[in-house]
Amino acid sequence: MRYAIYFTPATDTELWHFGCSALGYDAAACERVAFPAHSLWNETWFTRALEDPARYGFHATLKAPFSLTPGATEDELLERAAAFAGQEAPVLLPALRVTPLEGFVALRPLVEDPELDRLAANCVRSFDELRAPLSDVDRERRLSQELTQRQRAHLERWGYPYVLGDFRFHMTLTGAIPKSLVSSTVETLTALYHRVSAPVSIDAISVLSQPTRESRFSVIARFRLRGAVPLVNLFR
Repeated sequence: MRYAIYFTPATDTELWHFGCSALGYDAAACERVAFPAHSLWNETWFTRALEDPARYGFHATLKAPFSLTPGATEDELLERAAAFAGQEAPVLLPALRVTPLEGFVALRPLVEDPELDRLAANCVRSFDELRAPLSDVDRERRLSQELTQRQRAHLERWGYPYVLGDFRFHMTLTGAIPKSLVSSTVETLTALYHRVSAPVSIDAISVLSQPTRESRFSVIARFRLRGAVPLVNLFR
């Protein structure tokens, strides 16, 4: 069993429906959903590119998938998540945009947000004592990628290379796609996203579980962030 701490939008939002439709999977309902009525989703190369991101569901990673350390329980993880959410403040992102990101396509903020980076860093640190050490297989899989020295250090310390100074908030919409098709894919997804585009409140953390590596993640709990919003956020 693996778990992850993600941001997932509330299930009654247009953003959630957009992301689930784009991937063809709703991680809250744990069921497949219809793709958008667009010819892109009839292309075999594109639907294959969705298989991996659909396994994780529509989300933004805060604490990457991990197994629990021996002796830790799911109930303990959920209690930790509830306590964490009670102390952390929501973060408002004025806008997201569809953009290419290292071979795939995702929703990204228009500008970086220090409060969002702080939230993600706190999440990485706060749950780490519940994380089992990386397996040799997972370590080798990550090290086979092109990582910087700092990312390799993150991998050894936190079990994931893209944390702290290497964190970039994103909500994945595709898997890896051919470079020649990135532009047209971004154009299509931008047109669809334009219908639901609006400010996004990072207002909760979700705990997801994955029974086996082949199965899809599902949301088991969502905790609203209830900490006080810093004054600097109120007047941005």
